[in-house]
Amino acid sequence: MSLNNEPIESLKILVADDSATDRLILETIVSKAGHVPVGASDGKEAVEAYQREAPDLVLLDVLMPNMGGIEAAKIIRELAKEDVVPIIFLTALNDIQSLVECLESGGDDFIPKPYNQTVLGSKIKAFGRLRRMHRTLLQQKEQIEANNLHLIQEQTVAKQVFDKIAHTGCLNLGNIRHYMSPLAVFNGDILVSEMSPNGSMVVMLGDFTGHGLPAAIGSMPLATTFYGMVRKGFSIPDILREINQKLNEILPVGFFCCAICVDINFKERRLKVWNGGLPEGFLYRLKDDEYELLPSKHLPLGVLSNQSFNGDCDTFQLEEGDRMFMWSDGAFEARNDDGEMYGEERLHNILYQNKGQSDIFDKILSNVQQHIGSSEKDDDMSLVEIEMRDVDIVASVDHLNEKRQGSLADWYMNFDLPETSLREFDPLPLLMNIISEVPGLRAHRTPLYTVLAELYTNALEHGVLGLSSQLKSTPDGFAKYYETRADRLQSLTKGKVSFSLEHFADEKGGLLVIRVKDSGEGFDINRKSKEKGLDAGKVVTIEENDDFFGRGLQLISNLSQKLTLFEPGNEVEVQYRWDIEE
Repeated sequence: MSLNNEPIESLKILVADDSATDRLILETIVSKAGHVPVGASDGKEAVEAYQREAPDLVLLDVLMPNMGGIEAAKIIRELAKEDVVPIIFLTALNDIQSLVECLESGGDDFIPKPYNQTVLGSKIKAFGRLRRMHRTLLQQKEQIEANNLHLIQEQTVAKQVFDKIAHTGCLNLGNIRHYMSPLAVFNGDILVSEMSPNGSMVVMLGDFTGHGLPAAIGSMPLATTFYGMVRKGFSIPDILREINQKLNEILPVGFFCCAICVDINFKERRLKVWNGGLPEGFLYRLKDDEYELLPSKHLPLGVLSNQSFNGDCDTFQLEEGDRMFMWSDGAFEARNDDGEMYGEERLHNILYQNKGQSDIFDKILSNVQQHIGSSEKDDDMSLVEIEMRDVDIVASVDHLNEKRQGSLADWYMNFDLPETSLREFDPLPLLMNIISEVPGLRAHRTPLYTVLAELYTNALEHGVLGLSSQLKSTPDGFAKYYETRADRLQSLTKGKVSFSLEHFADEKGGLLVIRVKDSGEGFDINRKSKEKGLDAGKVVTIEENDDFFGRGLQLISNLSQKLTLFEPGNEVEVQYRWDIEE
C-alpha cells in the first residue's frame, strides 16, 4: 500500500534509452516502485520488446540510434490499437516545437532529464489509474453488449411466441390495409383482427404505454382474450371488459393500453366503434363525400376497474365504398431532423385534400415517412384503413362460420379419478382452468372453487376413505382425523371419484351443473329424511335449513341454486346459475 492508501498494481513497463546508465537508473526506479521493467537500447528494440512483452506503459527516450523515440511511438501506437498503453517521453529537449512533436506522435506525457524519482513515480501511478479506469470501462462495455445481445435474443424469442398468438387473423382478406413500424424488436402497438360467427369482422388497434418489451407485456393476454372471445361470438363490450380486467390486474401503475375497437357487420352494413384514448378516427362517407369523426369517449384499457368500465359503442350504418381510417399517436408524434412533430394538422390536411381518392393510405404513409427522413422515430407508428367491400368478405365469413359452427359455450365433460390418481393428484386446479374458459364464469371463481373443494373433500374423505367428521370435534380429534386421512390415502387400493360437468349458455349467462360421485357406501338418506319429516325416495333436495352431514353440504347449498343428493348418498348434483355482469 502507498502512503495515501492507493492500491499498488504491478505494471510491466518498457524502458527504452540508448544510455545504459540512464536505462539502469530508470529500471531501478521502476523496480523499487513495485513494477517490472523491460529494457531496450534503441527504438527498434523498443518496438520488438513491445510486440514480445505487451507492456502496460512505455518510457521512450526521444533521441536514440537505429530508430528514434518519435518514430517508435507512432509504430507502438498503431500496434496498440484500442488498448490504452500510455507513452511517456524521456527528453533533454526543452523547445516547444520538439515537445509538441512528441505529443502529436502518440505520446501522452514527457519527463525532462535528469529524472526526478518522485515525479516519475507519480506519473506512473496516474497512468496506472488511467489504465484501470479504461479496463473497467471496457469490461462494463463488454458486459453491456452481452446483456444487450441477451435481451435482443430474449425479445426475439418472445416475439416469435407473440407472433404466433397475435397472428394475422383476417387482415389478409383484402378490405384492410395496415402499416406497423416497430420502434424496437417488440412493438408497443398491437393490431388484431378476427371474424365472428355472426358475420362480423372485429378489428382492434392498441397502443401500450411506452414501447419495446415493457410495452408488449400486456399484448399477449390482450391477443389471446381477443381471439378466444371473438371466435365464440362475444360482443365488443364483453370482449373489452374482459381485456380491461386482465390488464387492470397484471399491468403496473402507469401502464395501460389506448385502443380503438371496431365491429363491422357486412351483411347488416353496420359499424360499431369503441375508442379509448387513441386519436380520433375518420369514417369516409362515399355517398356524401364527407368525413364523420370517431373521437375517443373512454379511458384506455387497464385504467379502470371492471365496475367502472364502460364498453358502450357508437353505431353507424354503412354503404358500400365507405372507408374508415385509424392510427396510433406515433403518426402525429413522428419528428424530423429538426425535432418538429408531424402533427395532426398535416395528417388531416392530406385526408381532406385527397378526399375520395383510393390512394389516401399510401399518401399518408409516404408523407409521414418523408417528414421523418433519416431521424430516429420517437414512438411506434401504426396506420389502418378498412373499406366497406362485402362481396369477397361475406363469402369468407360464411366459410369461417361453417368451421366454427357450435363453438359457443355449451359443453359437457366427464372426469374420473381412480385410486392411483387420488393418492397424488389434486383435480381442483384442472377443473377450475376448464371452467374459467367460459369468460363470464371467471368472476365466479371463488364460490365455484369453494363448491368444488367441498364436493371433492366429501367424496374423497367421507365416501372413499370412510372418515367421520365427528373426529374433528376436538383439537386432538382434528389431528387424528388428518393423520388417519394420510394413512388411508397412502394405503388406498380401491376407490374412485367421478366428476360430471355440463354447461348451458343463454342470453342472460348460463347454468353450470356439477355432479360428483364416489365409490363409497354413502349414508342413510332415508333416516335423515324421516328425521326432517321428508318422504323417503330416490332423490333428496337440500333446502336452506337442512343440516345433512355437518356444514359442508349446507355451505354448498347456500352458494348454489340447487343441491340434490342421490341414493345411496354417494352422489351429489349442484346447479350453479350465473348471469352476465352489466
